[in-house]
Amino acid sequence: MNSPDDLFSVRAGSGPLCLSVPHAGTLLPPDIARRLMPQARGLPDTDWYVDDLYDFAGEIGATMIVANYHRYVIDLNRPPDDQSLYPGQATTGLCPPIMFDGTPIYEDRGEVSPAEVAARRAAYWQPYHDRLRQEIERVKAAHGFALLYDCHSIASRVPRLFDGVLPVLNLGTVNSTSCAGDIERRLQAVMTDSRYTHVVNGRFVGGHITRSFGQPDAGVHAVQMELGCDAYLAAGNGYRPDAEKYARLKPVLRRLCETLAGWRPQ
Repeated sequence: MNSPDDLFSVRAGSGPLCLSVPHAGTLLPPDIARRLMPQARGLPDTDWYVDDLYDFAGEIGATMIVANYHRYVIDLNRPPDDQSLYPGQATTGLCPPIMFDGTPIYEDRGEVSPAEVAARRAAYWQPYHDRLRQEIERVKAAHGFALLYDCHSIASRVPRLFDGVLPVLNLGTVNSTSCAGDIERRLQAVMTDSRYTHVVNGRFVGGHITRSFGQPDAGVHAVQMELGCDAYLAAGNGYRPDAEKYARLKPVLRRLCETLAGWRPQ
């Protein structure tokens, strides 16, 4: 069994904002790594550098939890029973058997067995969610409310999942139910001012983390931000950050987080 220190890192802040980074990890247990197809070994569906893009969290008093293991082990942003979050649309799975483009992850081209899914859920999924809930409850006890910003990115072009090019900034509020309406409006204003392409509740309205923790009536307000990778990665293969793009995007992300961190219930 892995210890929490192996599974994720946590930097506790004093403010009401918590940042969750469930998909930037690149670790794989050896027994899983040796079963991967060659195409999967490069971990193409990683949320590349998202933890680094938000490395200002401590400076604004935010708590940050970052998962260390890759989403091919288990997808921390899916429900534990693996029900589809987007019925009728393409998806991957709690312990995905395929990559975003539909390529099999495993050399045997098979599914992960129910017993292995249960074991991974207990070893990886549950500890992350338990700790995230603990941090949210801690800041809520201190401030009377809590704010959750779930940090993600994805390739800007994934024909299997969506048509065309994804906007740079994709804010999800579960169709305006996971946070106060004023929060959504304020974040949308920041996105508009940024001049990046953006959408609210487009293809990605929020995954399980946003849906399960976002309970405005209970004083917990949650949003998801999905970034199109073209906004910060260099063109071509290799998943390399582009310094100029990075320098432009990070201040926008900071303004979004500062805007959220500065919100107070009326």
